[in-house]
Amino acid sequence: MIQTKFTPLAASMMLLPGLAFAQDSETAAAAVDTAVETMNKGDVAWMLTATILVLFMILPGLALFYGGLVRARNMLSVLMQCTSIAALAMVIWVIWGYSFSFGGGTGPFWGGFGKLFLAGVTPDSMAATFTDGVVIPEYVFIAFQMTFAAITPALIVGALVERVRFGALMLFSALWVTLVYFPVAHMVWDGAGLIFNMGALDFAGGTVVHINAGIAALIGCLVIGPRVGFGKENMAPHSMTLTLVGAGILWVGWFGFNAGSNLEANGGAALAMINTFVATASAILAWNVIEKITRSHSSMLGAASGMIAGLVAITPACGSVGPLGAIVLGALASAGCYFFVAVVKNRFGYDDSLDVFGIHGIGGIIGAVGTGIFTAPALGGIGGEDFAMAAQTWIQIKAVLITILWCGVVSFVLFKLVDMTIGLRVPREEERQGLDQTSHGESAYNY
Repeated sequence: MIQTKFTPLAASMMLLPGLAFAQDSETAAAAVDTAVETMNKGDVAWMLTATILVLFMILPGLALFYGGLVRARNMLSVLMQCTSIAALAMVIWVIWGYSFSFGGGTGPFWGGFGKLFLAGVTPDSMAATFTDGVVIPEYVFIAFQMTFAAITPALIVGALVERVRFGALMLFSALWVTLVYFPVAHMVWDGAGLIFNMGALDFAGGTVVHINAGIAALIGCLVIGPRVGFGKENMAPHSMTLTLVGAGILWVGWFGFNAGSNLEANGGAALAMINTFVATASAILAWNVIEKITRSHSSMLGAASGMIAGLVAITPACGSVGPLGAIVLGALASAGCYFFVAVVKNRFGYDDSLDVFGIHGIGGIIGAVGTGIFTAPALGGIGGEDFAMAAQTWIQIKAVLITILWCGVVSFVLFKLVDMTIGLRVPREEERQGLDQTSHGESAYNY
């Protein structure tokens, strides 16, 4: 029977005795003694639910969140982009993505060809959890990880809205998940991976999902250039109501994202759950206060931005920090993201349209580095007695730098390649008219 066996990484376990990493890869490879295997139906039911919750984050959550932030004539195009990218990533995941990420290969950068087309996976195949002998069906683990692979390229859309060709975005997404997402997922979550073996902590995807998407978004908006009229015309969100609906759905779905990464329905999932509550709440309040001080009013857009910033920051840390540490981390992320959204972006003039880099990229970096700090028992984390804050934080920084370098270089090459072949940008007149009609022949609204 095939399963994924959690094998404690020596270096990281010396730092954090007993701490379980979410989605450790050997979640795809080792064999175990079937006589001691136990499949708890409660764990399975929770993981089925968590998987559906992450899908709920994408559709309709992310689609509505992004859609409300663009102008009305581009609303449908954003819905279409999020829907189609997610569908594309799911198909690719089954054909080669799962194998490249968790295929049982021993290389530090990819998982090999062993699981192409889900070879060898049956309803009887099991994947290990973080408790010896406790397993879940491998199909459940595959589906759960598939939703992560589906939402990450869809996040990039926010930086490129209102001006990118649909076909170009689909081609880029297919290449990007293959050459960026799958290798980074393997490096961070697979027992043979480079970053995993450094001892880096990433419970639910601070590096794999958020830094990855944020850096690709920054590269993309720099390569494609700003929207027509950027900085001169009104580009305010057309529906803050839909944006808040989408943000709220993201928050609900994020419990599947974070608590589901524990792979079991136990105290570890409960810790991730409460941290996902309080870090997000703290970030919302912090953004409110910052806006009141700097702009004399607190906006709904700011509250929604703070919500996402807190969710992003707690993602890598939710399984190892305490609730008080999560509150502090959420507030710090809000402040850092606000600075990049309101100050840095304006200073340098790049058109990261929906602040993917400013919130996902920067929030992910703050969360990843903060994990090394707030996991310390002295700060309420669950690190062991010999936890070394400085050493772990340095490991976290190196993991962040590797992710930025890998994603930045490969994303730049892929954007340029797509631009030179089929072109990234729609014609100026189509951009003026709006992508709903020019790219898809229909509109989100009838006037």
